[in-house]
Amino acid sequence: MTPGMKVAVSVPDDVFDRADRLARSAGRSRSDVYAAALREYVARHGPEEVTEALDLVVSGIDEPTGPFVLEVGRKALRRTEW
Repeated sequence: MTPGMKVAVSVPDDVFDRADRLARSAGRSRSDVYAAALREYVARHGPEEVTEALDLVVSGIDEPTGPFVLEVGRKALRRTEW
């Protein structure tokens, strides 16, 4: 792994302790554990990734049919703040 940006962050004691134990038990550096956690968080919460995941789910769903499904969808859209 190439060296990266050094930063100072505050982490709650319980999270620090758990991350430290995980790093030791996995034979990894603390920096490696934090970097992996941030990579996963950014991948899960970045707008592009969220959109891609939702698109994938929606692509597997057939078009809704039937008056009940359509009416429920309309009501949900009316309540949604855009």
